[in-house]
Amino acid sequence: MACGVSAGTGAPLAGGVHGPGHLRALTAVVLDTLETAARARGGPLPAGGPDEVARRTTALAAPVLPEEGIGAEAALADLVRAVAEGAADPADPACVAHLHCPPLAVAAAAELAGAALNPSMDSWDQAPAAGVIEELTTAALARLVHPEAPAPDALITSGGTESNLVALLLARERAAAGPKPGAGPKPGAEPHTPLRVVTGANAHHSVHRAAWMLGLPAPTVVACHDGRIDPAALDRTLAGLGGGPVLVVATAGTTDEGRIDPLPEIARIAERYGAELHVDAAYGGPLLFSERLAPRLAGLDRAVSVTLDLHKLGWQPVAAGVLAVADTALLAPLSLRADYLNADDDTEAGLPDLLGRSVRTTRRPDALKMAVTFRALGRRGLSELVEHCVRTAEEFGRAVDARPALRRRPGAIGISTVLFRPVVADEREPEAGDAVVAEVRRTLLMDGRAVLGRAVAADGDGRRRLWLKATLLHPAAAGADLLPLLDLVTEAAERAAAAEVGDSRSAAGGTGAPATERLSP
Repeated sequence: MACGVSAGTGAPLAGGVHGPGHLRALTAVVLDTLETAARARGGPLPAGGPDEVARRTTALAAPVLPEEGIGAEAALADLVRAVAEGAADPADPACVAHLHCPPLAVAAAAELAGAALNPSMDSWDQAPAAGVIEELTTAALARLVHPEAPAPDALITSGGTESNLVALLLARERAAAGPKPGAGPKPGAEPHTPLRVVTGANAHHSVHRAAWMLGLPAPTVVACHDGRIDPAALDRTLAGLGGGPVLVVATAGTTDEGRIDPLPEIARIAERYGAELHVDAAYGGPLLFSERLAPRLAGLDRAVSVTLDLHKLGWQPVAAGVLAVADTALLAPLSLRADYLNADDDTEAGLPDLLGRSVRTTRRPDALKMAVTFRALGRRGLSELVEHCVRTAEEFGRAVDARPALRRRPGAIGISTVLFRPVVADEREPEAGDAVVAEVRRTLLMDGRAVLGRAVAADGDGRRRLWLKATLLHPAAAGADLLPLLDLVTEAAERAAAAEVGDSRSAAGGTGAPATERLSP
């Protein structure tokens, strides 16, 4: 039958000749519901907290598997309304807790096309053109990271966690293979010494989890200064390992503070001891799009592998991870033969082999949305968005500094992350002050008025304190759009102080503050 044949009327398909017509009608339901639900939510987060969100969502979504279906339009309207009214919306300027970006409309539209066509990126006959687009996209990103390398390459992953896992896997396999012919053993190395991973105390948890999953020794942790690896401490650590294969993992954009490790110094020290370098640039990697900001990543090209994550500072729908390597030959350990996907004779006949491009088999065409975004905006357009976020963070930091009731963490702002806390927290004992900071954040969450993160980091006196964290990834919000957020924090902090005084009076037999004025637990 013709490829345009559709399924029965109860279950029309998204693809084929008739699919776009079916999608057009259903997409209108989705878009109308998204718009209505955003207005109904009225802020960056639903009010009421987990129990209230669960109640409202269940009322619209249950039963998920009824005996008789309610129809496509009704199901879409109900469940899209439920998830949209109950969403944390990163497109709202007051949603700044995490590395959770608002996706660009062009990227989301490309995602729809990919979902409708549903190519699986594990064999050419499932993804003929999508495979070409992925190849073009990975080549562009690999060249961005390793501009001088003769044969750089990159893989599309589900995010930073998978990229770090694959980077450690490839390093483990290189270590197991031993030194290159003619290189001889490294001084002090023993045969079949397992790979040792050395990373900073600022590293993402995925590095430690990857070592555990791969059966490697627990990573050796190097001390940090001001949120960045201390080069002298790294030197001492590598000197004390006594040889053997080592992978140093540095970070370009820490989750809590946006700090970038001193990559040139780390690269020099690693090379001195014959260690390899991997850089987790899941957050900071897109600085490469900007000629003005790219120097902050000097030394990145000296890494054997680099993690990028474009669903952070890249405005892509999840998932949009990348692992770039300095030489395509480094990906050889991922090669795999499955006769139904990449038979030898098919490959010899010229069919591209996609199976060795991932540790996964079935994969979404995530490169499509990246390619559409890159082509739509160009490097200059991407640069403007990255620079906007960095500039907005600096403006936000100055706005915090101008508020007597708030205090910013001393030091430079890390990429687009600003740490600050109410001054009333500093007027209390350390533990009580941190409790005030935590309560301010939870109050704003429960009220649905702001989504701020939290981070523990050293203060100017060296003491580690709890801070409110604003991670500014909105490519359009200006500094003025964020000023109401500071008003909300100030107000919540005043309420916290009043509630604390009321509790103290109540404990002493006085009159406490009314329960309605106290912070939500």
